[in-house]
Amino acid sequence: MEKVNIDAVESRMGPASVKRALAGPLGTDDIALNYYELAPGESFGFGYHRHPNQEEVFLVQSGTATFETEDGDVRVGAGQAIRFAPGEWQRGRNEGDERVVALALGAPQEMGDTDMLRHCEDCGGRTHNYVEMTDDRDALVTRCAECDAETGRFT
Repeated sequence: MEKVNIDAVESRMGPASVKRALAGPLGTDDIALNYYELAPGESFGFGYHRHPNQEEVFLVQSGTATFETEDGDVRVGAGQAIRFAPGEWQRGRNEGDERVVALALGAPQEMGDTDMLRHCEDCGGRTHNYVEMTDDRDALVTRCAECDAETGRFT
């Protein structure tokens, strides 16, 4: 048995105000577990994405998250959960005025390669993107795989 105080786990850089990876502190072998807090306008992920080898479940504890899916937007409120099968495209974000608090569970724990699309101004549309750490390690940036333009910066 392992127990962890969520507030004691350091938050990671990214598109959410708070992202705390709980799998390591809890010692899980088969499941990824992340705690999120999204301020208005923030998102769970860096872009519209899919994990070809991992299913994901989001359990919203407070607020309402809007998930962009291949079938259109789906709103998920407090006390509701949504599941994405391996390979399903999605992007969860906070379009409301109140903070979203949620848990994300993924299995298997290792998600493998992630396919991600973001809008690239230089290319004029959604393109495949990748994430990299800046040289001074103070931010994560997303870059267009086609033209290498920076499409986002996250601290």
